Amino acid sequence: MADDDYVYDEATGEWRPASEVAAAAAAKPIARDASGTELADGDSVVLIKDLKVKGAGQTLKQGTVIRSIRLTDDPEEIDCRFDGIKGLVLRTEFVRKR
Repeated sequence: MADDDYVYDEATGEWRPASEVAAAAAAKPIARDASGTELADGDSVVLIKDLKVKGAGQTLKQGTVIRSIRLTDDPEEIDCRFDGIKGLVLRTEFVRKR
């Protein structure tokens, strides 16, 4: 798109230059753990409280280490795997970077 093209931004309700909209879409929010440390794909994290896992009938205990996390589109959630639990999604407020 050229700089003189305008795109309707539904979030603000305004017509904005296409270059601004593209730059805003490219900027991703940063995922941070409970203590404010930045998280990245592949990091290991430790649970800071006991968590009941819905659908698995299992409780993950405080201090459990989760390895190889993956960041999601939502900066407050991380995707991970743990013994026998596929598709485990944890909120970043319950983990601390190891």
